[in-house]
Formats: sequence, structure tokens, C-alpha cells
Amino acid sequence: MQTFASIFEPISRILFALALGWYLIINLQWFSYRFDRLILRHTKPIWNVVYLVLPIALFYGLNAYETGVYFWIFFYFAYLPALFLWYRKLDKKLVVTARVKRYFALLIFAASLFEATLFMRGESFSGGILTALVLTLFCSQLLENFLRSRFKKLASRKLLSRKDLIVIALTASYGKTSLKHFLYNLLKSRYKVYATPGNVNTDLGIAKDINENLPDDAQIYIVEAGARETGDILTIMKMIEPRYSIIGKVGKQHIEYFKSEENIQKAKKEALFSPRMIRALVHQSANAAPNEKIVIFKDSQIENLKSDLEGTRWDLILGDRKVHLQTPVLGGFNSLNISLAFLAAKELGVSEEAIVKEIGKLANFEHRLQPIKTAYKFILDDSYNGNLEGMLGAIDLCASWKGRKVIVTPGIVESDEESNIALAEKINDVFDLALITGALNADLLCSRIDRDKRKRVFDKRGLEAILQNETRSGDLILFANDAPSYV
Repeated sequence: MQTFASIFEPISRILFALALGWYLIINLQWFSYRFDRLILRHTKPIWNVVYLVLPIALFYGLNAYETGVYFWIFFYFAYLPALFLWYRKLDKKLVVTARVKRYFALLIFAASLFEATLFMRGESFSGGILTALVLTLFCSQLLENFLRSRFKKLASRKLLSRKDLIVIALTASYGKTSLKHFLYNLLKSRYKVYATPGNVNTDLGIAKDINENLPDDAQIYIVEAGARETGDILTIMKMIEPRYSIIGKVGKQHIEYFKSEENIQKAKKEALFSPRMIRALVHQSANAAPNEKIVIFKDSQIENLKSDLEGTRWDLILGDRKVHLQTPVLGGFNSLNISLAFLAAKELGVSEEAIVKEIGKLANFEHRLQPIKTAYKFILDDSYNGNLEGMLGAIDLCASWKGRKVIVTPGIVESDEESNIALAEKINDVFDLALITGALNADLLCSRIDRDKRKRVFDKRGLEAILQNETRSGDLILFANDAPSYV
């Protein structure tokens, strides 16, 4: 019996450390590896209690009274099954990156080291699980900071060695990826263009992209720059030193991190700090001062804007003349980003005729007001759009639909209550049915949408069945924002 216990307990403690570490790394990956966000800003703090605080408290509490056997009953027959079922229901699984592999290697080493020390001392209980976790998090962060610095230096050297490569940085509170998509398509007729893939917009992600993916024959490199706090974009600018910068619409998105619109503006204007800057195109919402290098784009430069389910049309004011633009791209708000891309392409020598022609062939980027026509229903996939202006624009488009209208949304994440109230009131005016997903904004949205028009969706796995039962032929269905399961 003693021999069994001497094998069972050390292995079980290591498994317990790995289970806790598994929960931690999943959440840390969601929150950009920011431990403060995991603890202070988790939208479902009950998860931290159930899967982190409670099991640690039980482990130490029961072992303190020499009743550790009850903890292992709880661990194997309650905690592990619950953790498994929790993970199965997540729609945003853990991405096993090199960082994650390094984290688990450190955790296994730390937990095993404590057990080996315990064995050599001839002791029967180790309280080192929590210490192993803390030590792993600390060492992991030190290692990643070192690697981050190394990757960034390598990326910076690679860019500086490419004397003829034109680097364009772009940022905004929202619509950055669409702006990148539009600009890429307007430039590709004249240049060999490469852009950061998908939603890659952090310093480490950009450095990795430069080191591993930037083609040797690229003439233009378009870099999307994102931020969660002041200094993030400046860090990127120091690494890539762009010749051109574009700052799109600046608003309240991510205001929970920045605390004020002034702080958001300050963060976005960091895109102007480059020693090699030739020209910057900046939307008026950034509140930047114009000079010989900074050109301010004003909303008044867009006139006669018309948008419907067939596309978008407007006049772009260029000094004392107008250029008429039309595109299949849905959403009047996209006229701003396309106009900025127009001006940037023109600045880089693409002919106006070629730009206008290419704008006429643009399409909505995937999951951003992407129309999907089926035999019986019209679906607008706007699941990557999470800002008030874009969502209101999408709703305005839907208003023209002659049939029944259904919206699936969690509201606006990382924004303020005022914006969600405005969204809810607009939904109530336009839609026949609102399917509310996620818990973050559910109460607020339900309080502003008529009872007979709304329905809560508690499990995304059941959304398909609900849509099948609640929608019918001829309906328009708008998927507006797609909050992950931890929201």
C-alpha cells in the first residue's frame, strides 16, 4: 500500500499541476498572455473560481488535515471530467504554438523538480504545486521577453537591409484588416505587394511574419498595427520604420483598456513616429495636426454616399474636383477605408483610372459583411465586425430587406454601455427577431429589445438548431459580431 501511495501521489500531483496549467494557458492565450487581464478583466470570473481557486484551496485544505485522499477522489472524478467538458464546449480552443510547448516543458520540469526534491528528503506531502505554477509563469515570461526582443531585432535588421522595400503601416480603432485588404488590391496591379496575414497585428506576430514569410521579391509590405495600450504601436513603428502610415477611423473600441478616447487617439498617433516617414494619411477622428508630411482626411470629402445590398456608391472630393466611385463592397462605412486606400495608391503612383477600375472589382473581406445567398435565405456574415459604427451600418443595410429580418449578436465587446444601448435600440427598430449570444451584454440588450423580438442563446452548439426552428424561407439573417465563448 505504501509503495502504491509513493507512486500514485507524485504522479497525481504532477497531473494536477498540468491540469491547472492547461486552464491557465488557455485563458492567457485568449487575453494576449496578460495575467492582469485574466484576473481582473475576465468576463466570466466564475471560471477562475471553479477551475483554479477552488481546486487549489481544496488541495491545500484537505492535505492540511491529512485527508488528501478525498482531494484525489475530487480530482479524478469531478475536476478532470469538468475541465474536459468545459474545454469541449469552447469555440476558441488552445492553439499549440511554440510558446505553449515551451510553457508546458517548463511546467513539467518545475513540477518534477519539486517531486524529486520531496523524494530525496523522504517527505510525503508537497505543497509546491502552486510554487511550480508561479515559477513556470515567471520563467516563461522571462524567456518569451528574451525571444521577443531577439525576433524583433532580427526582423528590424531584415527590413533595414531591404533598401528598396516600401513599408506601409496602417491602424485604426476598427476596420484595419479591411483597409489592408482594400489597399493590397489597389496596389497589386503595379507592385509586388505582401501584407501581414489575417489579424496579425502585434509586435511579435509582425516580427515572426517578417522573419519567416516576407518574400524576397516584395516591393511593398503592408503592416497592420494593433494596440491594447499606449506604447504598443510605437514599439511596432520602431521595429518597421515605415515610409507611409495610414490612420483610419478612431473611436471607442477597446475603451475598457485605454479608459478615454483621448488615450485611444494618442495610441493611434504613435503610427506617425517613424524616422523614414514620407507621408501619412490620417482620418480627422485621430485629432492629429496637419503638416508637410501629415494629410488629414475629412468626412466632408465623401459626398452623395449611397449603400444598399447591391453595393456602395459615393463621390470622393479631391481638391476642386470629384471622383465618382462605386464598388460591390457592402456597407457605407467602407467608403472611408476605400477612399484612404485610393489616396495611398495614388500617392504611390498607381493611375487614377486603374484605381477606380480595381475599386469596382473589390469584394467584402471574409466575415465582414460577406453576403451568402442560399436557395431560401439571404445571410450576411459580419461576424468579424465588432464596432458600433460598422454594426449600425450593417443594420441599415438590412433595413432595406423586404422580408423578415433576424440578427444573431452578442452586442459590442470591449466597448461601453452607451454603445450597446444604441445598438439594442437600433436592433429593436429594424429586426423581427434578435438571437442574443454570450453573457456579457445579454441583460442590457434584452432590456432594450421587445420581449417578443428576442431570444437568448445559451449554447453556441445549439445555435444551428435554434436558427432552423426560428427562421424560415425568405428571411435575411445577419451574424453581427461573434464573441468567443469566454465572453
